[in-house]
Amino acid sequence: MIRRKALLIGIVFLLLVACSKDKEQAHENEGKENAFEEKELNEEQNNTYPLTGIATNEDVDQRIVSVMVNNHRKARPQSGLSKADIVFEILAEGDITRFLALYQSEQPEVVGPVRSAREYYFTLADNYDALYVYHGAANFVNDMIVERGIDHLNGSVYDNDGHLFKRESFRKAPHNSYLQYSAVHDVATEKGYSVTSSDDLSIPFLDEGESIMGEDGYHVEISYIGQNPSHLVEYVYNEDSGKYMRYEDHEQTVELNTGESIEVDNVFIIEATHEVIDKEGRRKVDLNSGGTAYLLQKGKFQEVEWTSVEGQIIPTNSEQTIGFVPGKTWVNVVPTQPGIQETVHIHSD
Repeated sequence: MIRRKALLIGIVFLLLVACSKDKEQAHENEGKENAFEEKELNEEQNNTYPLTGIATNEDVDQRIVSVMVNNHRKARPQSGLSKADIVFEILAEGDITRFLALYQSEQPEVVGPVRSAREYYFTLADNYDALYVYHGAANFVNDMIVERGIDHLNGSVYDNDGHLFKRESFRKAPHNSYLQYSAVHDVATEKGYSVTSSDDLSIPFLDEGESIMGEDGYHVEISYIGQNPSHLVEYVYNEDSGKYMRYEDHEQTVELNTGESIEVDNVFIIEATHEVIDKEGRRKVDLNSGGTAYLLQKGKFQEVEWTSVEGQIIPTNSEQTIGFVPGKTWVNVVPTQPGIQETVHIHSD
């Protein structure tokens, strides 16, 4: 009987030892898994998209692609704007604006309608080391693009080729030319252009948890030509998403095919000198000299300055750089006459 008890105690002891070792091994394995997951997380943050400030585990060496997007009333809603990292909105002729959409972190399937080139747009594209995509231009503008060595793809050359550009039947020209984005890389390579990024951009971003200064700014109205009600741009803050939704002429800006709303993290409104240069109403816009600006982020509004840093448009305050919230940015450029205070109105509710 005593021997049986001793044997049972020995078996129980061995089982307890085995269980203890299993637990130790499990803890050790869990620790390794956690360490591996932490390593993976750190690896994911090794790279940052320069236009958005968002970390990624992907290589960030693809060249920025900029596209001239039509904003005529007959061209709305557009395609591909929700994928753009930065969008510049500037007057073309009359009271209609045009977009320069910069793509890098996301690649849309289609962008458009695509419209013609302007000097201040292709200069911006070049300052961001971006390939410049447009459809048509006046001869003197095309000459400037070639003479200045701007890497470009002109839709007039590839008009409705079905590979790079396609004319859609649901709209009439000139509001129906759409860029087939997946073909950009191949066509640019064929033309001998670099498709990898070579320049470090100077765009500043806020650190995680960094506070945002300013007064409440939940709703902004922009009337590009004074108080002209025929072209009104609005941004309305969405507290749930922490982003601003864009509206134009009282209609929400959305993607054509999906109805996805355009929501951005930074609304940067800058005042710049505009000058009409010909009888067609084409303009020259000074995007070098700096000036007054408004910055809206996370429901807050600041009156700041804008500065051109190596050609990139940056918010500053007393010569100190102000960071963008990591994410997407729209830059709205309004004329100095009648001025930002006359054409832009900020509401706290």
